[in-house]
Amino acid sequence: MTKQTVVVALGGNALLRRGEPLEADVQRHNIEIAVNTISKIAQEYNVVLVHGNGPQVGLLALQGLEYKKVAPYPLDVLGSETQGMIGYMLMQEFKNQMPEANVTCMLTQMTVDPNDPAFADPTKPIGPIYEEAEAREMAEKYHWTIKPDGQHFRRVVPSPQPTGIIENDAITKLIAEGHLVICTGGGGIPVKRENGKLVGVEAVIDKDMSAAFLAKQLDADALLILTDADAVYLDWGKPTQHALRSTNPTELAKYQFDAGSMGPKIEASCEFIKQGGKVVGIGSLEDGLRILQGTAGTNITKG
Repeated sequence: MTKQTVVVALGGNALLRRGEPLEADVQRHNIEIAVNTISKIAQEYNVVLVHGNGPQVGLLALQGLEYKKVAPYPLDVLGSETQGMIGYMLMQEFKNQMPEANVTCMLTQMTVDPNDPAFADPTKPIGPIYEEAEAREMAEKYHWTIKPDGQHFRRVVPSPQPTGIIENDAITKLIAEGHLVICTGGGGIPVKRENGKLVGVEAVIDKDMSAAFLAKQLDADALLILTDADAVYLDWGKPTQHALRSTNPTELAKYQFDAGSMGPKIEASCEFIKQGGKVVGIGSLEDGLRILQGTAGTNITKG
């Protein structure tokens, strides 16, 4: 029996949890936990893995600012660095836990529209969290845009919508050959076409939107978004909060979700379903397989 294909979106905060030091050993430990869950999914599905990079790309940007002898590298280059760094760690751990599996990490470019309104309203959080006073000091020093992130503040950068995957054919062929493919990491390296050439763009694409775009391109059977919440909640953080276990885009359109966290996940999920996707599951990492089975998290269908 042919396995179904699931695109799994793994948040950057699952690799570096909120408040943890941005260190390689911490990421390796978290990746070991993540791969343990995803390996179970891979036994039943063809897995295409997309990972976030918000904490990591922000860290690289900070490190670049400290060395004054060269100009800081642009975000598209830093995004490619995070694809290599996180992809390497994931690939290594998959081979440790699934020695017989074919695991391939592909550096992936994602086209965006340079006229996307997102460039005028940065929303994508990157890097570490700050207290308000320090955040405002950093913003003044480096000309950043900062916005609230829960009870803290973070740097935010433009997050345009994906419009195309340059390496789509190669990804499709690898899946057909049975590879577990890690691709469009960090939402993909943002690029545009200019005078017939591909050039980088100063942005970080939302990984959930890219995962939904990829899932549609691949005609995947499911999109699984793994995050630090065990489901989609209404009245989040209030005494009246409660989980949505089964829902659809029409119902979700009635509510407003945080633009810095659950909002993009809901938007990506609804876009996938509206374009013909069968099901989206949203929930915590440890519940991955149960979410796909419909016994945990939130399931979104056409309704």
